[in-house]
Amino acid sequence: MPPLAEAAQALARFADRWDPRDPALSSRGRADWDRRTGCFASPPAIRRALYPTNAIESLPAALRKVVHGRGAFPQDASIIQRLSLGLHHVAKQWTQPMPEWHAALTQCVILFGERVQV
Repeated sequence: MPPLAEAAQALARFADRWDPRDPALSSRGRADWDRRTGCFASPPAIRRALYPTNAIESLPAALRKVVHGRGAFPQDASIIQRLSLGLHHVAKQWTQPMPEWHAALTQCVILFGERVQV
């Protein structure tokens, strides 16, 4: 089944569950359906490259961990320094290459031609 059809089915399941409580929720999803589902026209390799990574999603939690346990910071500069050091520590974990990047890059070259510089 194509991903767009799966998304439509997921929205229908969502509407079945939540429309009795709040009918406006699923209607908002249907209102901008074309704009929200444009990414499904891309090949799967490109969709995986566009999807946010766990590193991006876990950044706020990592920064909360850095300041956790501190009651207060005496100056604004001290919290900025602490967060900056935390970012440097977290960034060291982001050294792994994106999975299947070569396949996504190949698909971009095929689809977009000269606009993609390799």
